[in-house]
Amino acid sequence: MNPLHFCIDSVAFWAPALPGWQIARAAFRGEGAPVDPPATRPAPAILAPAERRRAPDSVALALEVAAVAVRESGRDAAMLPSIFISAHGDLAVNDYMCTTLADQPALVSPTRFHNSVHNAAAGYWTIATVCRAASTALTAFDTSFAAGLLEAATQCIADQQAVLLVAYDVQAVGALAMVTKSEGLLAAALVLAPASSTGSPGKPCFHASLVAGAIDSPPLRSSAAKALAGNAMADALPFFEALAFATDRPLDLPLTRTLTLRLTP
Repeated sequence: MNPLHFCIDSVAFWAPALPGWQIARAAFRGEGAPVDPPATRPAPAILAPAERRRAPDSVALALEVAAVAVRESGRDAAMLPSIFISAHGDLAVNDYMCTTLADQPALVSPTRFHNSVHNAAAGYWTIATVCRAASTALTAFDTSFAAGLLEAATQCIADQQAVLLVAYDVQAVGALAMVTKSEGLLAAALVLAPASSTGSPGKPCFHASLVAGAIDSPPLRSSAAKALAGNAMADALPFFEALAFATDRPLDLPLTRTLTLRLTP
């Protein structure tokens, strides 16, 4: 494929010890420390109070970083196509669903049921922002972030318009934790925009291309990033470290058993 040339309009990041991109960026660069004590889960103001209370961790995380990224970009949320990516969706809700269906199926909560679907966060977002633009929810297991970034870059360049990318995963609990690894809470969001032939001054820009062959995930540089490596969205961390360091070297991210996603600044 021809390289996809895009720029990053804005960045948002959230983890309990790194609740915000400026805190995370400083920690990744060794110029700041994670917060102590860690923050509790975010409460996205974009949701009405009742919805905020009912929303599971996955939705709260996704909408928090999505709202910050869109606000920082200065764009209209109602006009932005979106890509929501999660390796596993909400594992706590799915554990509840499996347990209840096995023991007392008549007691399944309708609210928990609609929160169990993989596009729940995308649905909450589009309703809250009155967004009628296209929305995609996807997963690719251990390479979900790379797959989502490729999808967002492809839509961005094909349609020549900005795209919101939201990545998130939560803690594995119950029986699912024995077969599915995910620790803690982690979410990040980007607004991608098409790059002109001369680039966008002051904003990081990349050429995305596919390279034949599989690779291992790049090693993490910082202790702050390594502390998040147990989360199912950990394949996003090398990219955000690269953003933090403003590196000018290509970054290769695992994509499939036969393909690598190469990002060249």
